[in-house]
Amino acid sequence: APLLPALVIMAGTVLLAYHFEYTDTFPVHIQGFFCYDRAYAKPYPGPEDTSRAPPVLVYSLVTAVPTVLILVGELAAFFCRPWGRQEKTIISGQCCYFIPLLRRIVRFLGVYSFGLFTTTIFANAGQVVTGNQTPHFLSVCRPNYTALGCQLPGPQYITDRGACAGNPALVMAARKAFPSKDAALSAYAVVYTMYVTLVLEVRGSRLAKPSLCLALAAPAVLVGVVRVAEHRNHWADVLAGFLTGTAIAAFLVSPLMASPEMHPKPHSRPPTQGHSLPSSLPAPYSPQHTQAPTQETSQAHAGPTPGTS
Repeated sequence: APLLPALVIMAGTVLLAYHFEYTDTFPVHIQGFFCYDRAYAKPYPGPEDTSRAPPVLVYSLVTAVPTVLILVGELAAFFCRPWGRQEKTIISGQCCYFIPLLRRIVRFLGVYSFGLFTTTIFANAGQVVTGNQTPHFLSVCRPNYTALGCQLPGPQYITDRGACAGNPALVMAARKAFPSKDAALSAYAVVYTMYVTLVLEVRGSRLAKPSLCLALAAPAVLVGVVRVAEHRNHWADVLAGFLTGTAIAAFLVSPLMASPEMHPKPHSRPPTQGHSLPSSLPAPYSPQHTQAPTQETSQAHAGPTPGTS
């Protein structure tokens, strides 16, 4: 594939992810809430850095662990492959030359990086569009229930943009819960990295690949559990994040797994002339060749048929 269009698409993806994450280019939808709603009245768990699964740890794991596993998996698959099935052709691009192993590693890591930023964009876009509140939203919002008329009988739905008297930064962060970005990134990293289990050929043990898959999936599940246990997300937010990351990873991995590079053909050797039989030799035995002379010989010994002259 041409290198320049891929670089342009990658740069645009990174720029869009940056605007979603660190700027106010896309304003968050202000969603209303009911007075004294218990679903959003959980205690404030503190800043994200104090979590048992802080964003720095999650982002480091989803970046470093898949990179290391992809490198180890590709190197192991290349050197453990029989000599006749190894690719030895040097592939030339527009500006440089790559051996097949290096080309595969660059391709898989490049697609993984693109998917990582794409997952961030999808998660941030969902949070901005929906504006769903976190379980601790009312704790940081600190609405004045008396001024908002919450003492009136019946459930009161508050849509006033100035209803929250808390820290504006905390209130804005509490309005971005659906889907969970940490869960989406964790699921994406797990599903994408699982292709390593399809590349490696493990002999003598049927539990190696399932064990590797479970080891990869366990941290992602723990991240989702921590988000719910600390009242930072609802279960629906975490499940939506898992679904988002899984869908993006499956969409990007499927073409890679179906490409001819994933299944290199063995190099065929020409047949040795010393062991090939000449094509002019007759067949060793054929029933048709033996029946025809037998019939002619029997007719010659029997003589002419009676009634013929």
